[in-house]
Formats: sequence, structure tokens, C-alpha cells
Amino acid sequence: MAASTAMKKHTSFLLASLMVLSSLVCKAAEPLKIGYSDWPGWVAWEIGIKKGWFKEAGVDVEFVWMDYVKSMEAYAAGKLDAVCVTNGDALVTGATGKPSVCVLLNDYSNGNDMIVAKGDYKTLKDLKGKTIALEEGFVEHLLLLKGLELNGMAESDITIKNTPTNSTPQVFSSGQVDSIAAWQPNSGQALKLVPGSKTVFSSKDAPGLIYDGLFCDRDSVKAHRAEWLKVVKVWFRISEYLAKEDNMDDALAILAERVGVKPAEYEPLFAGTKILTPAETLKVWEKGDGLGSIYGSSKIVDDFNVKFKVYEKPADIGSYFDPTLTKEALGK
Repeated sequence: MAASTAMKKHTSFLLASLMVLSSLVCKAAEPLKIGYSDWPGWVAWEIGIKKGWFKEAGVDVEFVWMDYVKSMEAYAAGKLDAVCVTNGDALVTGATGKPSVCVLLNDYSNGNDMIVAKGDYKTLKDLKGKTIALEEGFVEHLLLLKGLELNGMAESDITIKNTPTNSTPQVFSSGQVDSIAAWQPNSGQALKLVPGSKTVFSSKDAPGLIYDGLFCDRDSVKAHRAEWLKVVKVWFRISEYLAKEDNMDDALAILAERVGVKPAEYEPLFAGTKILTPAETLKVWEKGDGLGSIYGSSKIVDDFNVKFKVYEKPADIGSYFDPTLTKEALGK
């Protein structure tokens, strides 16, 4: 009787062990899920997807096309293994939702983030005493502050009308404000809606203020480092492809199809994004002050976030960035 009971316990233990093992195998077999949205440096992933480069690299990855804010929410909720966001928004998501680690820097905004003003105003200085619509606490607010700083102005020199970024073109065209701060495609839409309007300051005037990257779940990077390394390697294949002028017609067709516009319409949006070359990426990964380093740039953003109470305490910036996968992918 005792032997029979022992046998049953042994059998039950084996069955339980097999169920746990089966669960682990299934979990390991799941693809890496990456949330990406409508920004040229992230739409560029579509090239690797369409050309089958991830399959060639032997990595099972699923790119989930989402609205930008919803992608951050999905990541914070644990529905994604990684999300494509700006360095500043990664700090916000980490402080208010779920920390991440950047394993890859795609680009920096090179004109797509803009301060757009009516035709009566030629420069940012001309907006002194005027009203600017923007989403407070977001990256365009930071862009405006940098523009004011570079033009010897203070925030008190202008009035901010807190407005969701997606609504800024309509607010601008309604005549409620003199200017807006927005990123593409909203900034481009504003320029079309108001005849004679122009860009008086943009991210091209402050290169490195807004970096875009692949921010991953920290545990996932530890558990699946080899797979993430393959993803990073595919990205550099994409960036090298984009660096060749002969490939641009094909590349623009792929990018434009993803967002539902014609290649000719997408070309200026892509031009406003500086895709980093391997050499440029390694340079940005070096620790230093100022916008030329991801660490220096993120310190500026962190100071902004704390000042405007986006979150309370300064972030541990170093924990958000891991250059080792990039260096390994590039043989450095």
C-alpha cells in the first residue's frame, strides 16, 4: 500500500515537472514582440520585415504596429518585450510604469520636430509675447525651451496653451494661437493648413536633443541576449541599406506603404530624421555631457522631466542604456 502511494506521488511529480517544462518551452518559443509606430526611424524596421532579413538571421520576432502612446502603455502592461520610443519617453515610462534598457539607437530627430508659426513671424524671437500650443511635459515642450535658450529668451516671454499634439494643427488653423510645437506628421499638416506659415525652430537646430531607440524589457535582454543581438545586427543591415542612394526609391516605397502615403510625400519626412551610421552610433554611445552623447542628452531630458513634475526623482540614467549589444554586433 505504501509502495503504491509512493508510486502515485512519483508519477504526480513527474507529470507536474513535465507541465512546467512544457510551459517553459512554449514561452521560449514565443517571438520577441516589439511595438513600433509612425516615426521614420522606426518605420525603417519595415525594410527588414519585408525583405525577410529577420528570418535569415534566425530570430523569431513580431513587430506590432501601434499608436505611439498606446505602444508605451502596452509595454508598461507587459504585452510587449520592447518598444520604440524617444530617450525622454523611455525615462517617463520607467518612472511611471516599467523601466527598460536601450540596446540600440536608431536615429535622432533632424527637423521633424518643429515650432511652426504664422507667416507674420520670421524667427522664434518674433514670438515674444505670443501664444504657442503644445503638449506640456512632452518632447516638443523641451524643444521649445531649448529654442528659447539658444535665442536668449525665457519661458516667461511666451504663453503656452496646453494642447494634445494630435490637435495642434486644428488649433493652429482655427486662429486660437500664433504658433504650435509638434512632430511630423502633425507639424507638416499644420504647415499645409495655414498658408504662409513656416518653421521658425526645429530639432535640426538642436541635433541630439531627441534620440530614438529600441528600449527592451530588462529581464528579456538577460534571458534572450542572443536573440536581441540578432535583432540589432538586422538593424545595422537596414541602416547600411538606407545609406546607399541607389536603394532610396525601393526604401521609400516600403516606408510609404507602411504609413499609407505616396513615396514622394514620405521623402521629406524621412529627410527630417538622421539615421545613425555604425560609426555615428558608437560615438553617441560614449559617455559625456551635451547632446552628442545619449547620456548627456538624457540628463538634459531628465532635468526637464523633474522640473516640470513629469516624475518626482531624477532617473538612474545609466541603467537605461546598454551599448554592449551594439558594440558586439559591430565587432567592437
